[in-house]
Amino acid sequence: MRLPRLSGVLLHPTSLPGPHGSGDLGPAARHFVDWLHGAGQSLWQILPLGGIGPGNSPYMSSSAFAGNLLLIDLDELRQHGWLTEADLAPEAVFDARRIDFEALVPYRMARLARAARHFAAAPGAHAAAYQQFRASHASWLADYSLFMTLWEHHGFIDWTDWPAPLRRREPAALEQARRQHAERIGFYEFCQWSFFRQWKALRAYANQRGVQIMGDAPIFIAHQSAEVWARQELFELDDGGRPTAVAGVPPDFFSETGQRWGNPLYRWSAHAAEGYAWWTERIRRIFEMTDLVRIDHFRGFAGYWEIPADEPTAINGQWKPGPGAALFDAVAAALGPLPIVAEDLGVITPDVVELRQRFKFPGMLILQFAFGGGSDNTYLPHNHTPDSVVYTGTHDNNTTLGWWHEAGEAERHHARSYLATDSAHILPAMLRTAAASVADTAIFPMQDVLGLGAEARMNVPGVGDGAWAWRFEWSQVRPEHGQALHELCKQYGRLRSSPQPKR
Repeated sequence: MRLPRLSGVLLHPTSLPGPHGSGDLGPAARHFVDWLHGAGQSLWQILPLGGIGPGNSPYMSSSAFAGNLLLIDLDELRQHGWLTEADLAPEAVFDARRIDFEALVPYRMARLARAARHFAAAPGAHAAAYQQFRASHASWLADYSLFMTLWEHHGFIDWTDWPAPLRRREPAALEQARRQHAERIGFYEFCQWSFFRQWKALRAYANQRGVQIMGDAPIFIAHQSAEVWARQELFELDDGGRPTAVAGVPPDFFSETGQRWGNPLYRWSAHAAEGYAWWTERIRRIFEMTDLVRIDHFRGFAGYWEIPADEPTAINGQWKPGPGAALFDAVAAALGPLPIVAEDLGVITPDVVELRQRFKFPGMLILQFAFGGGSDNTYLPHNHTPDSVVYTGTHDNNTTLGWWHEAGEAERHHARSYLATDSAHILPAMLRTAAASVADTAIFPMQDVLGLGAEARMNVPGVGDGAWAWRFEWSQVRPEHGQALHELCKQYGRLRSSPQPKR
């Protein structure tokens, strides 16, 4: 599906300002929407909205369907009377520009627990809405809330080490667990209701201001997740539930040993046997929350890198065929054409390009990758194509200034010559080049909009610690930042009101 010629900003909600240790779905998110609107931006691209996993990564969530509890706006719960002002007093001074996950998680979880207890004692006028939510999300909510409760109850050990009846999901054991842990199960259901209720309101606010939400769907999910536990037959697991092989990518630009992500691989034959119903439901639920979606590691649908589970790195893997067009044919038959963006970075073979083009999914172009090699480099602007989304960089890249300071002299010389600029003006030149590209959509990371260096990098692929913690303060956002974006988008026809080129 072709996208109109628009632009937007990449920023995960956790990076927003706010008083409770990280950004969330509260007032700062609406203020950011207002800022996007004023800057002429039509898209807000986010990272996955699920709970964080190892290394605090949003790409290793404990559920493919549930929302991140840490994004719940605590002040909104206070407004309902489920928390008090005293409840929200921080136990320590939070850093306004970095997330301290070790302090953040217990602080927020304790307050969510207080709110859940108060709600359970007196749901009042919200009782019907809460029950309606539980019913409409029953396909995943019951398994998720039980999984999280049992994981917590067993000291956060891997579900494969739980008692065998629970590991094997024997009905009697599950029913006993639901009775025994009813209160804590209710806590997780309350939190999901709060998250989805708040997210729905925020998305509606954004849409009313002319801003669409671009979501992010990881292709793989974490082994320690409700869906792998609940649907073990859909994943490549042994009889004890442990992965026989895991996901990753071979050695590439980011890592000499590749990236061993560790996610279990899909048993694609089982998905095909049920007509890709699980995937259809997953994509349907994502589009209930967002207006368009970037599917991470799209090339894995054409072919994926299979790593034996006992290998410590991704070097000794092999390519295996993915489901290809069959999956997207099934999704399209059920849901119709969808505005999906294919993250087609890395080792891209002709079958990946063919799959993306068959379904008219825009691909991705990264300007930071443009200046190595010769004039045939795909990422150089003269090679761009309209059915694309162009970025200066993504969450996996350094900021543009950080990239520039680390780049080799040959790469820097090529960039200066190509962009007709000098080192002092490389960032505005990159932003301008992205805006001017023939790519239908341009996305600017917020770090680049603010002119920040490597200290503001969001993630380093293959490095497990210290990522996902960057935040900004409103004092860093000056009027000229929004004005510059608005002027770029006006000049290069990316304002929503701009005349659109004929297709």
